[in-house]
Amino acid sequence: MHFFDRKNELDSLQDIHRQSLSNAQFTVVTGRRRVGKTSLILKACENQPTLYFFVARKVEKELCESYQKEIATKLGIPTLGQTEHFAEIFEYLMKLSAKMPFTLFIDEFQDFLRVNKSVYSDMQRIWDLYHQDSRINLIVCGSIYSMMSKIFKDKKEPLYKRQTRFMAVKPFAPSVLKEILAEYNPTYTHEDLLALYSFTGGVAKYIQLLVDTGGTTKERMLNRIVSPDSVFIGEGKSILIEEFGKDYGGYFSILSAIARGKNSRSEIENAVGKEIGGYLSKLENDYGVISKNQPLFEKTQSKNVHYLIDDNFLNFWFRFIYKYNYMVEIGAFDNLKKIITRDYETFSGIMLERYFRHCLIESQAYTRIGNWRNRKGENEIDIVAENEIENKAVFFEVKRKPENIDMERLRWKAETFLRATGKFAGYSIEYKGLSMENM
Repeated sequence: MHFFDRKNELDSLQDIHRQSLSNAQFTVVTGRRRVGKTSLILKACENQPTLYFFVARKVEKELCESYQKEIATKLGIPTLGQTEHFAEIFEYLMKLSAKMPFTLFIDEFQDFLRVNKSVYSDMQRIWDLYHQDSRINLIVCGSIYSMMSKIFKDKKEPLYKRQTRFMAVKPFAPSVLKEILAEYNPTYTHEDLLALYSFTGGVAKYIQLLVDTGGTTKERMLNRIVSPDSVFIGEGKSILIEEFGKDYGGYFSILSAIARGKNSRSEIENAVGKEIGGYLSKLENDYGVISKNQPLFEKTQSKNVHYLIDDNFLNFWFRFIYKYNYMVEIGAFDNLKKIITRDYETFSGIMLERYFRHCLIESQAYTRIGNWRNRKGENEIDIVAENEIENKAVFFEVKRKPENIDMERLRWKAETFLRATGKFAGYSIEYKGLSMENM
């Protein structure tokens, strides 16, 4: 699969490069694993003198040897000679960039913690000493959310606020998924588009794994994902165990419950059989895996909170792969596919609502987008979108099939919302139904 989209991110990175020709720049790039951070940065650095340092889990001396070779090859200059410390290489490059501007891209930056914890304090000292005269374009990239946040956002850490930019790479938007499917399967259906969104959430690597092997229809995608040699089967563990550490079992139980529709704290606690307050807080604030979903205009301290897994793929993985891991262990992949197919309409209905919410966000037509439900959970409005500039509000009902949309019911629920919240006085109000035909 060739390179798609990322125009805004590329423009930002190229603008940062131009600024670095006069003043040193320190950019932090984060994002979940497989989202395409490395490809994006390397694309932005094409036709620029660029050093690529990958922080492998080796002893520091071996890393320094590989970095010295990269310097000699890419910049064509003599190196330091033998050194066992990254700090010496970094200081050399900071001084060098004053005469010769270049980009230094350090990938999996958080893994220096396993190589040598003092690297970060050394970098802080060297950056503070030399950045005023340097013309380096320093880009550091990392996939482990909790560790990257700690390195740059914790006041106790040496590199706190040393960065000049902080960029978060997001999965592809719905419009890009359409573009990709149009190229690799020009006759794709709405069901194919919804499946690609539901299974991958727009994560570049997952899309590449599917389209490069012909997985461009719902059925083919499912066959690629649920098979003995599929990388998707173990993917949830491989991207989260490092985040959660040895206590991953407790977190996995909570995420599995949320994926099965146990969204309130009491429902989750009943499902896992223990108190989970500390776990929920860490999943939301430290790991960035879940988020609170509160009804629009609800008070912050409200107990009317539902927890959601933000990542579509992880939602799918916990809902089906993790839950039915006993089938995976005995190779019952055909039976697992039958269960996914059986439950797919319900699962994809939830994903369709999320899809349209992302479309509305991408449109930039509204200033506030959310949903609403009353305290008893009886009256739910799928999407409420407000435009404060034009004094307009739109209430949306989302269903897979257009014939299942009840506009009169939507109007009644909207009137309940208006009475309960007292919002949108003087606004023009619209009511719209959205189905797969609107994708």
